[in-house]
Amino acid sequence: MSVEDIFKEMKSKLSNLIPEEELRRKAELAYEINNLKKEKNALILGHNYMDAALFHSIPDYTGDSLELARKAAKTDKDIIVFCGVEFMAETAKILSPQKTVLIPAEKAGCSLAESITAQDIRNLKEKFPGVPVVTYVNTYADVKAETDVCCTSGNAAAVVESLDADTLIFLPDEFLAKNVARQTGKHIIFPKKFPELKGESNNDLDYQLIGWQGRCEVHEEFSPEDIAKVRDQFPDVVILSHPECSPEVTALSDFCGSTSAMIKYVEQTSAPRYLLLTDCAMADNIAAANHEKEILRVCRVRCPHMEKITLENTLMALKYNRYQIEVPEDIRLRAERAVKRMIEIR
Repeated sequence: MSVEDIFKEMKSKLSNLIPEEELRRKAELAYEINNLKKEKNALILGHNYMDAALFHSIPDYTGDSLELARKAAKTDKDIIVFCGVEFMAETAKILSPQKTVLIPAEKAGCSLAESITAQDIRNLKEKFPGVPVVTYVNTYADVKAETDVCCTSGNAAAVVESLDADTLIFLPDEFLAKNVARQTGKHIIFPKKFPELKGESNNDLDYQLIGWQGRCEVHEEFSPEDIAKVRDQFPDVVILSHPECSPEVTALSDFCGSTSAMIKYVEQTSAPRYLLLTDCAMADNIAAANHEKEILRVCRVRCPHMEKITLENTLMALKYNRYQIEVPEDIRLRAERAVKRMIEIR
């Protein structure tokens, strides 16, 4: 495609979001990236939280972390450029160790991934010997290596139920764990609260899930008060929330699901207007693909790590093969087992 072709395609989707002059500049960047992508035999993956100009121009595939993990595992390209945060690029490297995996921005982290360490899991396994560990994919490779199976927000409940165990450790997202507990009918406890239990032994507690108190710095910002105010102004709004939101928020929503599930819900339903309680970049991307539908936005918080990924630094990543993701082989092999088990569960 020529620069003009890319510009016209972007304009058809994004003219209500981005000024025309800015779109022309973005189209030139996208043209250069797409040429380099062919020259270097590269695959570009774009997470649903990417900036709209990037999301609608250069990725070969877009989606949530589970969908993109599957694409990374199957690619025959030499280079994978992951337009997402570091744990996502690590997951691609875990599944495709022979490939060069790049992330466009250095230190594009994640509050959830940083909320738990491999040693934390080893400590939990010592406290609860023999209990299977389910770890959210939003974690780093060394944490995945201590895990029996990973999950995404889309298949978390299915993963928990697939293990058919009396008790599970589920890490590290507090709200996702609480939402899964409610969905599966399990009682959950949180080890960080053990000092408040006044000496009771583990055997004295009634629980089926053992959680952790990590949170997404974006999704924890949404509140029941937000929902009440929006419904007061727009009584006919359909509200969709991500499972990383608090149970109080998801209970008041009309639909709760992964980013891909939210996209499908909007595509397959007809409502006067929608509100998505997740990173607002995704609301822009859905609005761009569904011009006939009204998408409201609550966007006082955007993920500061996802925001680092731009067309400009994606071009630099391809030009200079930066920033390369490496995972030590002993960690990679152990993490790979947990990730592959996740991919097998729908």
